[in-house]
Amino acid sequence: MLSHLHLSWQERSTRRDAVLVALLALLWVAAYSNLQRLADWLTYTLLGLDPASHFGAALNFFVYDVPKILLLLSGMVFLITLLRTFITPEQTRRLLGGRREGVGNVLAALVGVITPFCSCSAVPLFIGFVESGIPLGVTLSFLIAAPMVNEVALVMLFGMFGARIAALYLISGLVIAIVAGVIIGRLHLEGEVEPFVYQVKAKKAGQIDAKLTWSDRFEEAFNKTREIVGKVWLFVVIGIAIGAFLHGFVPEDALVNVMGTNAWWSIPIAVLIGVPLYSNAAGIMPVVSVLLDKGAALGTVLAFMMSVIALSLPEMIILRRVLRPRLIAVYIGVVALGIMLTGYLFNLVV
Repeated sequence: MLSHLHLSWQERSTRRDAVLVALLALLWVAAYSNLQRLADWLTYTLLGLDPASHFGAALNFFVYDVPKILLLLSGMVFLITLLRTFITPEQTRRLLGGRREGVGNVLAALVGVITPFCSCSAVPLFIGFVESGIPLGVTLSFLIAAPMVNEVALVMLFGMFGARIAALYLISGLVIAIVAGVIIGRLHLEGEVEPFVYQVKAKKAGQIDAKLTWSDRFEEAFNKTREIVGKVWLFVVIGIAIGAFLHGFVPEDALVNVMGTNAWWSIPIAVLIGVPLYSNAAGIMPVVSVLLDKGAALGTVLAFMMSVIALSLPEMIILRRVLRPRLIAVYIGVVALGIMLTGYLFNLVV
């Protein structure tokens, strides 16, 4: 009897949570669909600013993009987290372990696309993969793809520029991750991994319980969304503020001179600028949007964005806990070269 009552309560709780998620999804769609109208009303009607003025254009850009990117970010984090409640770390390791070169790199890069690369996940994942016998090159394909093909950046590229640009970003990032992993794997740099990594035993703690209810999965997704958005919202606002300033006040010629199509040196410069710059996908996307609006070359801008996301200095500092300087240098060099080649390719064919 008690078991029956418990099951009935659990079913009611699940239905209630599902209805709540559906209502929030409808509110999300309604809000996202009306952002531009709201931004125009606030900027040009309520405040009475001139659309042709520098300040009016900059403020309209800011008022529109802040909620737009925060909505995209929260929606994507929720969906990805919900998906991950069905996939345990052990399942990931079993998928990648025992694969021959090439196949393992492709699978690792694909897994990396839906996996966030952050200070809390980079080191434990690396240790778990290496300890489980996954080859170093395959593991690095995962580590390269995870930040480079960022799901937030992919969704926002699709929203801002359409499916073609988003697909080019996805394909190029995967190719870089796969090729770089194969190259690094053939250099046999296993000795450049800190010895303690090979001595760590895989831990069973923290794995996702396959028997989670839908209510548990919704709760996990809500908690992770609140946690991640809470950590990055300030970077989003700062990035959009920079983008708004560029949009409204920076002359087009100043940007084209650095990232213009005809400047062969613009791609290496863009990558060099991006490597020490700290940001995340949500924070850098407004800057990307403005650079393209100002006439910068697509390949150059994407090279800049990839270097910011995939080769940021804080991530390299985190990786230093498990990789020695020589391997980190090889990692940066191979990925940076791949990014630059991708930039030149995009500028040539787009």
